[in-house]
Amino acid sequence: MRKPIIAGNWKMHLTLAEAHALVRQLLGLDAKSVDVVICPPFTALSSVAALVKGSRIGLGAQDLFWEPQGAFTGEVSPVMLVDVGCRYVIIGHSERRTLFGETDESVNRKLVAALKHGLLPIVCIGETLAQREGHQTFHVITRQLEGAFTGIAEADGARITLAYEPVWAIGTGRNATPEQAQEVHAFIRQWLGKRFGSSLADSLRIQYGGSVNAANAASLLQQLDVDGALVGGASLKADAFGTIMKAAVEAKVKAVV
Repeated sequence: MRKPIIAGNWKMHLTLAEAHALVRQLLGLDAKSVDVVICPPFTALSSVAALVKGSRIGLGAQDLFWEPQGAFTGEVSPVMLVDVGCRYVIIGHSERRTLFGETDESVNRKLVAALKHGLLPIVCIGETLAQREGHQTFHVITRQLEGAFTGIAEADGARITLAYEPVWAIGTGRNATPEQAQEVHAFIRQWLGKRFGSSLADSLRIQYGGSVNAANAASLLQQLDVDGALVGGASLKADAFGTIMKAAVEAKVKAVV
């Protein structure tokens, strides 16, 4: 049974005071049966790290650069993330791909760097609305998977979490139906089986992301191959995030029963 993983991507939100207030609320939630990750903006990582130290909440960054140091103005290295207390890092989010020109190649370079420095990557993949309507979803997912996993060994693959995020559902209030999410997650797991074998395919966790909220989380998380959620706006509210965490745990309990 894959342990659910619920990650909150705060994006470009919250001042330090707001971040601290939210974390204090999150620390009161029950996180025993689910892996919980929060990904604040870079400016809050250090102080949030101090607040969650010793707790069940894992700290993640929203991006990284693939070099450990150098003349790369505005970038943050994997070494810096580890030093500040990060355990996780999001790679290849659709906003990075569409707004900042990230490619499958750059996603791969970042993934290799994250693994090299001991971080646990959350790698995002997903199609645009035009690609879905053009019946290209599985072609796009295959291309992104092949690009991201170039040169990745099975041992390293076991440290990765994938996040299927249909671009057309991110921040739009429109999310994939549970059946649509399951269909793509099952396809991803099938691809992993062909690439690495059934052991890794069965154990690697695949999150769903895209307008996940307290109201729709349960129906999505009950799907066989949906192992958690990468949460955007709802992760900025402790009660909503807590509801999503609870839904993940209950979904897996039902699966066992």
